[in-house]
Amino acid sequence: MKKKTAKMMCVLAALALGLSGCSSSGPLDPKNPVSLTIWHYYNGSQQTAFDALVEEFNHTAGKEQGIYVQGYSQGSVSDLEAAVRDSIGGKVGADAMPDIFSSYADTAYEMEQAGALANLSDYLSEEELKQYVDSYIEEGCIAADGSLRIFPVAKSTEIMMLNRTDWELFAKDTGASLEALRTIEGVAETAQAYYEWTDAQTPDIPGDGKAFYGRDALANYFIIGMKQLGEELFEVENGQMTLHVPKDKLHRLWENYYVPMVKGYFGAYGSFRSDDVKTGDLLAYTGSTASAMYFPEQVESESGSYDIDYLTMAAPVLKDGDPCAVQQGAGMVVSKSDEQHEYAAVEFLKWFTQAENNLQFGCVSGYLPVLKEAGNVEKLDQVIADRQLEVAPKTYDCLTTAFDEQENVSLYTNKCFENGSAARKVLEYHLADKASLDRQAVEEAQGQGKSTEEASAAFVTEEAFEEWYDSFCEALNTAAGK
Repeated sequence: MKKKTAKMMCVLAALALGLSGCSSSGPLDPKNPVSLTIWHYYNGSQQTAFDALVEEFNHTAGKEQGIYVQGYSQGSVSDLEAAVRDSIGGKVGADAMPDIFSSYADTAYEMEQAGALANLSDYLSEEELKQYVDSYIEEGCIAADGSLRIFPVAKSTEIMMLNRTDWELFAKDTGASLEALRTIEGVAETAQAYYEWTDAQTPDIPGDGKAFYGRDALANYFIIGMKQLGEELFEVENGQMTLHVPKDKLHRLWENYYVPMVKGYFGAYGSFRSDDVKTGDLLAYTGSTASAMYFPEQVESESGSYDIDYLTMAAPVLKDGDPCAVQQGAGMVVSKSDEQHEYAAVEFLKWFTQAENNLQFGCVSGYLPVLKEAGNVEKLDQVIADRQLEVAPKTYDCLTTAFDEQENVSLYTNKCFENGSAARKVLEYHLADKASLDRQAVEEAQGQGKSTEEASAAFVTEEAFEEWYDSFCEALNTAAGK
């Protein structure tokens, strides 16, 4: 069993500064409650679940302590980030800064550099910090002195989801094995077999095989793939980033994503890969645990629709690579204001992340709880029973798969650095955009009668890789300001 060893910088910084958390009473008066605003990006059922917990807090712990919370969805993550930047920048017409807002680490780092975030280590004791998953706390320690700025509230990792109904037809005919899907190389080999199998269904139409697999968040593929190969793509020390781009390891990532994409074995068509499963264009994908609720119950294509079953699996890893999975999910940050509002904000976040409350939210959202005591199936089942929750089977299976996965892998996320968001965009789009354009060229060649191998030959040579590698490194260095 491998566990990530956390540095616990926040705890050390708090001790060094003599900060042991506020007193239990705090600077609050129930007769004169403090009003807090929260901006988040939850929508649909996630927003409903969050609002229900906020209402419960306001009528229980909040009422007792003198805290009243109001939550507002800002739409998408990008909408939320834009609203926060407008507030901090004093843009005309912008709303005042909220007391709390959801934030990913790169955005929070930007806000911390602007001096806009409260020091949460002032309000949390060493014992309280130790209750949270170590790596979640470590991720939030983005201040120069190592103190906490991002409060972990709901996390996620990646899993694989599979259209089990159509898989079983394919497996019955070909002998394909689920065991092969444990590695990325095995997924690529299986995807080729699926493409050839579907192509053979219409012998009068050569080259019309279907893609088997896709993935959301290609940036995670690069960051986690490199980590599985023993390399930290973005090594950050004291806020300074060193870029590691060994050619042999990037070649391995290229040949296990770009090559199958160009040949049509992998695919990306809609906004998310769950959309592609719904249209029947893919059978499987790797995505966030929070995406489980969007996995379709039917395939809907031009030829008709039919019900499908699903299967959740651990995300595939590179063959013989270190067992490592992505740690992701926005936390909450507290705007720098005054002791009363900052203390009240932390009190709400502590309540929200109590095991029972956090798991109740996770049962709807697919997010993982952040306390050590909450990250297991036994606690999940207890909360479901005690609170009589109705949990969608897909979400339940997704959470339990993630719990099992975390017992056998290390969770990783790179540390924040200046221009981190821009560098991540290069990882997300540089190779994906090239693969999409080159796949179009391959399809055109296939339409002229060339086989898949003939049509793709020019795109998968060593010279083609060298050209991409140079372009990729240049784009990364430019985005990171190197």
